[in-house]
Amino acid sequence: MKNVGEQQAPGELMDDRAVSDFLLQNPDFFIRNARQVEQMLVPHPVRGTVSLVEWQLARQRNHITQLEEEITLLMEQASANQQLFGRLLSLQARLSSADSLHDMLNRLHRWARELGLAGANVRLFSEKWRIGAPSDFTQLALSRPAFEAVRIQRLGKQQHYLGNLNGPELLLLLPQAKAIGSVAMSLMGEQGELGVLIFSSRDSQHYQSGMGTVLLQHLSLMLPELLTRWIERA
Repeated sequence: MKNVGEQQAPGELMDDRAVSDFLLQNPDFFIRNARQVEQMLVPHPVRGTVSLVEWQLARQRNHITQLEEEITLLMEQASANQQLFGRLLSLQARLSSADSLHDMLNRLHRWARELGLAGANVRLFSEKWRIGAPSDFTQLALSRPAFEAVRIQRLGKQQHYLGNLNGPELLLLLPQAKAIGSVAMSLMGEQGELGVLIFSSRDSQHYQSGMGTVLLQHLSLMLPELLTRWIERA
């Protein structure tokens, strides 16, 4: 390839790189050739051809529109994060002021009902907590080996599952619940080793794969610390 600025042989065309290099090295080209630039036409997918000026203005408008959409999305995310933070603070204050484990679990359940859900339940892996008899909360116990099939089928390597459960799974996790359509299930603890937090809805479409899990993530880490006020870790 000839150096930029060298005379091209007759019939020899400059490639894209050469043209780009020339324009970068000659930034005043468009000023010196303003009239020719105004007459240049470029392909357009709808209008066939447009002037180079129109094409550049359209690109700028599209860029501005994209920036506006990104700013709007950031503002929406900030608002959503603020609402999420407010919900978490409110719930944490409620649960922290409970005077018993029974009261705390009831407050969690009522909070879920205020969100239009069927309820919230906590199941603790019996190998990790001292909740055997004569404890009043043996009904919270869940055998990790018994849960393993559900974990493999529904969670895999994930910490959260949103969707439907079949009859045997519901009987294992929510034996007292009725008319459960869908659930949001989260493993509690840094490694998911402490138990399961379950929010349930009567609507089979309420919880679906792909929905956000930020709130679940925070709660699954917050609840074990609150539970240690009432139950000793094994």
